[in-house]
Amino acid sequence: MSNQKRRKYDREFKLEAVRLSHEPGRSVAGVARDLGISGNVLHNWRIRLAEDEVSAFPGKGHQSAEQTELRRLRRQLTEVTEERDILKKALAVFSRGPR
Repeated sequence: MSNQKRRKYDREFKLEAVRLSHEPGRSVAGVARDLGISGNVLHNWRIRLAEDEVSAFPGKGHQSAEQTELRRLRRQLTEVTEERDILKKALAVFSRGPR
């Protein structure tokens, strides 16, 4: 395993890197090399920015409304599934009848 720490970049750095990669005469690989990042990372940043400029690179703890709703629904699904499993077990116990 690698002992390297995962590097974190702020929103401004990512936006500037993407802007540089769109300049005429500059390649994604060249900009990535100049900035000391992977070409794949820069390519992914370009895709994320193209998909949604407003909520791209939200930062730590800042989620889009859709991500927040999805998280809430997953939590609710887990809770309801646990309740259902408890009820199934209780039904099995009470339907056995007296011994």
